[in-house]
Amino acid sequence: MRITEKVRLLLISNSTLRGSGYLDYAEGEIRNFLAGLRQVLFVPYALHDRDGYAAKAAERLLRMGFAVSSIHRAPDPRTAVEGADAIFIGGGNTFRLLKALYDYDLLEPIRRRVEVGALRYIGASAGSNVACPTIRTTNDMPIVEPPSLRALALVPFQINPHYVDSDPNSTLMAETREERLLQFLEENETPVVGLREGAMLRVERGIAMLKGVAAARIFRCGRPACELAPGSPLEL
Repeated sequence: MRITEKVRLLLISNSTLRGSGYLDYAEGEIRNFLAGLRQVLFVPYALHDRDGYAAKAAERLLRMGFAVSSIHRAPDPRTAVEGADAIFIGGGNTFRLLKALYDYDLLEPIRRRVEVGALRYIGASAGSNVACPTIRTTNDMPIVEPPSLRALALVPFQINPHYVDSDPNSTLMAETREERLLQFLEENETPVVGLREGAMLRVERGIAMLKGVAAARIFRCGRPACELAPGSPLEL
């Protein structure tokens, strides 16, 4: 699978970075990514309080100069997707988010419009997870059961948001994040991008470029894990 040339994505690890406010560290990238647009369709399905989440996103994006409508208030969510120029899928619980996308039959229209270049896509955390082939590399608890783990498949790799390195001084004996992702690769061949907090991927013209203030860790089946620095293209 290759990234379609017309696909435009901004896949953010986390919406809030320690020491700053909601979307503060990503504001420059969001403004640049959405240049020329004024309206954003927000998807708050990953959190239980959809009204509160939509209000938070609307207030923050309005300060960037973008008006926001929330899909959960639309009479017909599919029609809302068909009429949008940009969509922002917020973070929260990935299983709850994917189940809602299935419940409202939104995967196909989102995928189709992004692939033809008609819809710019921003995801944060869970919203980045669902841009991948599946949600198998999420960190979240399966609090609900979607019909499938298959997601939008807009990129040919998996993402692990909020990726954390193991602490050599920790006394905990639980599996590290890296060990869990290596277990995924024992059963799957799809590469995994561990996006540390402060990192994001911008995808345009078939190229995924690491942005933000943190490096990413790349996992490939049968190969040692390696680092990707901000400003570098992702080569799989």
